[in-house]
Amino acid sequence: MSEPEEKSNTHHPPIHMIDLIIRKRDGRELTEREIAFIANGAASGSIPLEQLSAWLMAAWIRGLSLNEARALTIAMRDSGVKFNPAGLGKSTVDKHSTGGVGDKTSFLIAPLAAACGVAVPMISGRALGHTGGTLDKLESIPGFKTALTLDEFEAVIKKTGASIVSQTPALVPADRVLYALRDRTGTVECPGLICASILSKKLAAGLDALVLDVKTGSGAFMSNDADAEFLAALMVATAEAAGTRTVALLTDMGQPLGVAAGNWIEIVESLALMRGERPKQSEDLRELSLILAGWMVHIAGAAVSAEEGYAMAEKALMNGSALKIFTAMIEAQGGDIEIFKNPQAFHRPGATTVLNAWECGFVTEMDTTKLGWAVQRTGAGREKAGEPVDPHAGILFHARRGARVEIGQPFATLYATNEEMLSEPVELIRSAVKFSTTPPKPVPPVSKIFTKESAEKQLQASGH
Repeated sequence: MSEPEEKSNTHHPPIHMIDLIIRKRDGRELTEREIAFIANGAASGSIPLEQLSAWLMAAWIRGLSLNEARALTIAMRDSGVKFNPAGLGKSTVDKHSTGGVGDKTSFLIAPLAAACGVAVPMISGRALGHTGGTLDKLESIPGFKTALTLDEFEAVIKKTGASIVSQTPALVPADRVLYALRDRTGTVECPGLICASILSKKLAAGLDALVLDVKTGSGAFMSNDADAEFLAALMVATAEAAGTRTVALLTDMGQPLGVAAGNWIEIVESLALMRGERPKQSEDLRELSLILAGWMVHIAGAAVSAEEGYAMAEKALMNGSALKIFTAMIEAQGGDIEIFKNPQAFHRPGATTVLNAWECGFVTEMDTTKLGWAVQRTGAGREKAGEPVDPHAGILFHARRGARVEIGQPFATLYATNEEMLSEPVELIRSAVKFSTTPPKPVPPVSKIFTKESAEKQLQASGH
């Protein structure tokens, strides 16, 4: 394929992709025009995938400057059509997580925020690396459609208050190409690329407000606290500069969130909470969901503080209004809500085994990235873009961090596509967990919060 180049004019010389790869490889900063060239070339297909992959690796190694990250975010946002939420007649707000294991807060916070009077247009993603994908989990519900047109998207939100969908081919097409390439080329963990990927989709939805859930700990893409703080500050400052009120919460991913990690089993755990149940093993999921929903309701203008938003969300959780909205959303997008009557009966894994504790003591550490790969290897995730996932695969973790266990006590139940896919996840779990004679110190669900002001201070302190 011949080298693509920008059409020459009297003001600008032509741009060649090979030059941009070399410049980024050598650590030099690209201009807004050059960044836009890359985003538009990804969207149109005019830049070969091998050149995009080479540039992504150069960007991963050298990093993107603050100006490059912001330019890439805007260029990707503008690479396709955008959603106009003006017809909804409500303030619009969304939440995005940087990715985790067992992270199913979207199923709770979307109906929670909608029950509190705001509209939630949520454009979500699929499994990436060791983390699960919101869309894959929702598609474990028979008939549920994530690929809606923008008109259908708007109609569902008008009817139910919330909708969770995939990118349409015309919405942020540059991200669709680069997202898939990052997953296959080992270039996921780059703050600038993560920022642009997340925010381009969110900004294309025309949001009034956005809450970012930035994971820290052993299961996060940014496992180093300083890196996570920089990413949070970068995204808040970038989104605010684009006119969207934004806050970022640094949240713990030092263990799977809740008891379930997989696809359908995560829906089951979320349904239990929306029914007003309060199982001890799901308490961290419940608390984080209420905190996130509280901030969403607050920054969207429906509550005077995040604390008031939390109280409103908890009321919606306990009185059944969030469950009503969630069920209506699923039905409006073609999902079979009859299976919600007996969700356990629908679960039909190909093979099941119980892993008993192999040591006694307190669970002190979990390598959550390894646990995420264990979930993926059961068939719940994918190794290549476009691969199908098993809706019934996944892992239930019976012992959480801080729990005391005895040898022979059930530690995890694994559900896999077939018997052959059980052995590797078992070994990954055994190598990921550490025990001690003393309990670990408790870890708060949220360690830090970045608003516009604190984000700008953080970026200045880091030299950006």
